[in-house]
Amino acid sequence: MTEEEIRETLKEVIDPELGINIVDLGLIYGIKNIDGHVHIEMTLTTPGCPLHSTMETGIQYALHEHADISSVEVELVWEPKWTPESMTPEGKRMLWG
Repeated sequence: MTEEEIRETLKEVIDPELGINIVDLGLIYGIKNIDGHVHIEMTLTTPGCPLHSTMETGIQYALHEHADISSVEVELVWEPKWTPESMTPEGKRMLWG
């Protein structure tokens, strides 16, 4: 899978609090796929977000559906800090109409 295909697959993972996928919400900072070992660098909208494990489980589930992915690592980072400007135009449309 290419990094772009992985990014598209991650759109299946919805932030349960905001109801927007984590890609359009701007939570995904980086994707690397080295021989089926995928590393996702992501942030959360707030450091104390209790839904981190829910989103990580969603990422694991969505990517393990693909036979060419053997492992998925999710790294949580806080820099740069998430802001609403991190969202895609589609994410902003979904949130604010």
